[in-house]
Amino acid sequence: MRFTMARLAPVLAIAASLLGACGGGGGASASSGGAAPKALSPAADLGRRIFMDASLSVSGKLSCAGCHDPSRAHAGSDGLAVPLGGPTGTTPGFRNAPSLNYLERDTSFFFASDATPTGGFDRDGRANSLAEQAERPLLAPHEMANGDHATVISRLSRAPYAAQFQQVFGANIFGDPDTAFARLQYALQQYQDEDDAFHPYDSKYDAFVAGKAQLTAQELRGLALFNDPQKGNCAGCHPSSKVNGQPALFTDFTYDNLGVPRNEKIPANADPTYYDLGLCGPFRTDLANRGGLCGAFKVPTLRNIAVTAPYFHNGRFENLKDAVRFYVRRDTNPEEWYPLAADGSIDKFNDLPPQYRNNVNQTEVPYNRKPGDAPALDDAEIDDLIAFLQTLTDGYTP
Repeated sequence: MRFTMARLAPVLAIAASLLGACGGGGGASASSGGAAPKALSPAADLGRRIFMDASLSVSGKLSCAGCHDPSRAHAGSDGLAVPLGGPTGTTPGFRNAPSLNYLERDTSFFFASDATPTGGFDRDGRANSLAEQAERPLLAPHEMANGDHATVISRLSRAPYAAQFQQVFGANIFGDPDTAFARLQYALQQYQDEDDAFHPYDSKYDAFVAGKAQLTAQELRGLALFNDPQKGNCAGCHPSSKVNGQPALFTDFTYDNLGVPRNEKIPANADPTYYDLGLCGPFRTDLANRGGLCGAFKVPTLRNIAVTAPYFHNGRFENLKDAVRFYVRRDTNPEEWYPLAADGSIDKFNDLPPQYRNNVNQTEVPYNRKPGDAPALDDAEIDDLIAFLQTLTDGYTP
C-alpha cells in the first residue's frame, strides 16, 4: 500500500494543537541564537522544571531532557539506537528518541479525505496531543518506570518546586493524584508551547527565505534537488514552502513505509518474531486489524536533521549521509542495506514480516528504481542535498 501525501494546509485547519510531553535528549548545538528568551507563564515555568527533573524517575537518573536534550533540538544525545531507562537506568527502549521541536502545528490523528493517515503525536500517532504523549514516558517500565499516576505525584510532592506547583494549581492538589497528574501534563504542554526553543525558526534557511542570508552554490543545488520531483523528491513529504504565511515545517504530518532495515542493536530485535509495525502495533492497538498500515511511521520534520542522529524510528543509520544514501540506493543496490536470506537471496525489507512487505513505498521517486538502474542522485548530488539539509539547523547567526 502506498500512502498519498495529504497537503499541509488542510492539516493546519483541523484544530489548534495541544502541546507538552516528556522523554529524552541531546548533544551538538541546535539552540536558538540571539533573541532574549521570552518570559514563561507560571504553568510553563513549572513545566520547564518538571522537564528537567530526573528525580521524577524511579532511577533518579532520567528526566524528560535525558532523552530530549535541548542542545540537540530536543532529540537524543547518547548516540544509541534506543534510549536506556527503567528502575536502574539500564533497561533499553524500543524506538529512537525523536526531536520534540516543531510540533506546535501538529494535530490529533485523523484520516484525510483520501484515507491518508495524518497527524497525531509519537512515531505512531497514538497520542492526540503532546500533553497526552507525556503519560507513557513517566509510567512505562523502560522509561521513567513509575507505573501509575500516584507514584509520579508522590515524587513531585517532594520536589523543590512542590510549593510552586501548589501555588499554581491549588494547595490541596497533591490529594488527588489523577488531577495533579493532569496538571503536570498541562504544565509540560505550556512549556513546549511557550518556550521558543522548541520552535525558533532561526535556521540559515529561515534567514534565506527572509532575505537576510544567501545560500552557497552547493546549498542552492541541494535545495533544487530537494524540491525536484524527479530527483530527491523530498518535498513530497517534507514541504519546503510556507503554508498560509507560516514558515515551512518540512513535514506534512503523514505516514510512510520506507522498509528501513532491521537494527540488530535494538535488544528487542533479538527475538525474530518481534516486529515494530508502527501504525498497527505493538504500542498502538486501535489499528491492529488494518494490515495495510503495518510498517508505516510518521514523517518527521527535517528541521535540525543534521544534529539529531541516529535516524529513523529504529535508529538504524548513525549518520546523515548513510540515511540519504539509503533513500536513493535502497532499490538500485539492496545488497548494501539488507542481509542475505537462507536461500542466498537478498532479504529485502527484513524489518517487516513477509505478509507486509508489499506495504513498502516502491512507487514514488526515488523508490521507483530497480537493480541495475541509476540511483536518483549520484554521490555529488547527495553531498549537495546534505549541504542544504544542514541549513535547517536552528541557531544561525547571519
